[in-house]
Amino acid sequence: MKPAALFRLLLFCGLALLVRLSVPAPAPVVFTDVARQAGVTPVIVSGSREKNYILEVNGSGACWLDFNKDGYSDLYLVNGATLEQLQGKEMPARARNYLFRNNGDGTFTDVTLAAGVPGKGWGFGCVVADYDNDGNADLFVTNFGPNILYRNNGDGTFTDATAAAGLAQAGRWHTGAAFGDYDGDGYVDLYVAGYLDFDVRNPPKPGGCSYHGLAVKACGPRGFRGAPDSLYRNNGDGTFTDVTVAAGVEDRERYFGFAVVFDDFDNDGRPDIFVANDSNPNYLYHNRGDGTFREIGVTAGVAYSADGKEHSGMGAAVGDYDNNGLMDLFITAFADDNYALFRNDGNNVFTDVSYPSGVAEPTIPWLGWATFFLDYDNDGHRDLFVVNGHVYPEIDGFRKESYRQPLQVLANLGNGKFREATADAGLARIPRRSGRGAASCDYDNDGDIDVVVSNIDDRPMLLRNDGGNRANWIEFEMAGTASNRSGIGARVKVVAGGLVQFDHVRAGGGYLSGNDLRLHFGLAGHKRADVEVRWPSGTLDRFENVEANRIWRLQEGKGISPSGYHGLNHAPRKSQP
Repeated sequence: MKPAALFRLLLFCGLALLVRLSVPAPAPVVFTDVARQAGVTPVIVSGSREKNYILEVNGSGACWLDFNKDGYSDLYLVNGATLEQLQGKEMPARARNYLFRNNGDGTFTDVTLAAGVPGKGWGFGCVVADYDNDGNADLFVTNFGPNILYRNNGDGTFTDATAAAGLAQAGRWHTGAAFGDYDGDGYVDLYVAGYLDFDVRNPPKPGGCSYHGLAVKACGPRGFRGAPDSLYRNNGDGTFTDVTVAAGVEDRERYFGFAVVFDDFDNDGRPDIFVANDSNPNYLYHNRGDGTFREIGVTAGVAYSADGKEHSGMGAAVGDYDNNGLMDLFITAFADDNYALFRNDGNNVFTDVSYPSGVAEPTIPWLGWATFFLDYDNDGHRDLFVVNGHVYPEIDGFRKESYRQPLQVLANLGNGKFREATADAGLARIPRRSGRGAASCDYDNDGDIDVVVSNIDDRPMLLRNDGGNRANWIEFEMAGTASNRSGIGARVKVVAGGLVQFDHVRAGGGYLSGNDLRLHFGLAGHKRADVEVRWPSGTLDRFENVEANRIWRLQEGKGISPSGYHGLNHAPRKSQP
């Protein structure tokens, strides 16, 4: 090389290095607990703090819904009770559920009583969908005892429509629930999981059980009889019919059901049903397309772990972590057992890739509950969020275990592997609690995903996504016409350069909770994307060159339009509190 050319090359490299050194590295993407500043501060009750009975250890969930259609997602928190309240020995008004209206400025207002959704008895879970196709988000709450269906009146209030809808089922401990249109008639149907048979009038005497040699008070679930699951078909007139037996999803073994989700795992256009069971094999019901299902959990490879063991399946996340168009499964479990990642290989076959993917070892020490896929850093690859917490308060200091446990983020590296990014995401500095339910949502409409966590016998955490996230994003609010109004079951494909992503609209999964029904996609450095939507009715909509950093409304067969807040995430970010 000639001296002049060499000089120019060295000069160019030197200048490039100076530029790189002079530009500060982007701040990390972190979560900040802003629950107190936001006004979300109720204590979630779940029996006694001593945890004498299994009824007291499972906690409750949370749901996001835009109940007043102002473009900002509101928050519903389910609350428990005490055994004495169920027995009539205490006044039941000590604890209630909470509906917090999003004020659009980062704060929330408690409107529970005005809206008429306080719940009753001992609440566990919730799920959101427009079951009557009137354009308003309705709310279903699972309880120990009768569940509640709250119909949204469209004026800021709800009506208890449980009895009128035919869902007033008493005498069971209900946990997870999910909506999905399994028969393709344009109305969402409802699956409700049952946990176990617990007699509050004659509860078992506390104690007599042990955990690794440590005497504990709460026993179970083994030794109890399970409670059955139920499938309700939506009749399209505001009522439901119990079709559990006729549809072939009868829980004959009475497994201990927790998380439930409708999703189309084999891309045949029909939603299947997955149920995560505690200390029992998981169910996967394949939709035959004739109104019936076939249980294929064992043959599909999701009933047991890779070594043939039953999981204590608490929470279940569904998402396409490897961007191949097939929905994968992630399941949380009890302590001393890794959480399981099942890769969807197509044709109703899954492979347990927990260890090869890197999610197994970081999860073994903890006891997991809520979980979901989310792209917390908008890089176009779905990460995992996990909520942990032990069931035995007596565990503190025993075998280096603790009752209060950390939240976790498992970052997707984009090559089929994950790494623990808990500290990077700012979660290590958040005081540990014993978490249970959780749900994700871009509640401030700024283009990154936030999280609410329900903690047992404690206040919730509202984790705002803060930091240096400058990657692009796009979000979609779905509106069915021939399909159900919530768009549940719609399949969305987003292509931005060489980045191809898929997701489905789903109402259920996680743990006793409901994520925002809007779909969020990180786009990394891409500023536009092509979008394809396959609706449950079979309608196919395509939109080209859609602008990033916006929330869009997709209406079946009628086009795309801006919705809600135009959130340019390159504008000044939220300040740290």
